[in-house]
Amino acid sequence: MITELNGGYVKTEKEHGITTIEFYHEQANSMPGKLLETLAQTIHSEGVNPNTRVMILRSGGNTTFCSGASFEELETIKTPEEGAHYFRGVAKVINAMRKAPQFIIARIQGKSLGGGVGIVAAADYAIAVEGADIKLTELAIGIGPFVIGPAVQRKIGLSSFTQLTIDSNTWRSADWARRKGLYAELHPELSGMEDSIERLSFTLSHSNPEAMKELKREFWSGTETWDELLKERASISGRLILSDYSREAIQKFKSKTKTRSL
Repeated sequence: MITELNGGYVKTEKEHGITTIEFYHEQANSMPGKLLETLAQTIHSEGVNPNTRVMILRSGGNTTFCSGASFEELETIKTPEEGAHYFRGVAKVINAMRKAPQFIIARIQGKSLGGGVGIVAAADYAIAVEGADIKLTELAIGIGPFVIGPAVQRKIGLSSFTQLTIDSNTWRSADWARRKGLYAELHPELSGMEDSIERLSFTLSHSNPEAMKELKREFWSGTETWDELLKERASISGRLILSDYSREAIQKFKSKTKTRSL
């Protein structure tokens, strides 16, 4: 099943209890609002599907896993309410991943920025390949990783999250991400990553669903307030994205990107 979106899609494939959800956007797998909404709905739907034993979350293409917020969409935001609505889309994806009773394996084939790091952190088990570096760019554009912060901090700890947040212009290597706990595995080649995902997903698809459900509940203990917490955080980002600083920063970033492509 595939849901076509403007410039992208969300695709679902099912086989022997393994559901693979793939998202894609032509702008480096960025996340427009409709993609976020569709992705959250898809994860929720598979979460309540008794035939789904395990999920694999992946993105299309061979380079960037997810480049975070859609700058094209951020530019169109005119009010704090519109801003909060956009960032709540990120919150919905994280909460859908958190509340799904199945384990979610994330396939990380490339770099992640901003909200993309949050999605990686919300996975139960992330398997990556060398070169899958990460960066939290929010402060550089005048906001902060408010919505994704709880998920990232939960995975890598407050100290490492603080480092990523403050030094928002510096990439951290895939090995750094593995050592901090964001990635469960890091492979030198794509083939090794694919083999590991196939092995683990097969094993989990033959494991006791009730046991996995109870384990996931334990793993995510203490996050029961996140529905409201992330909604509140989205309002902060929605307000800050309207600042002159953010507007100018987005324009500068887009100009640099355009110049590099010429």
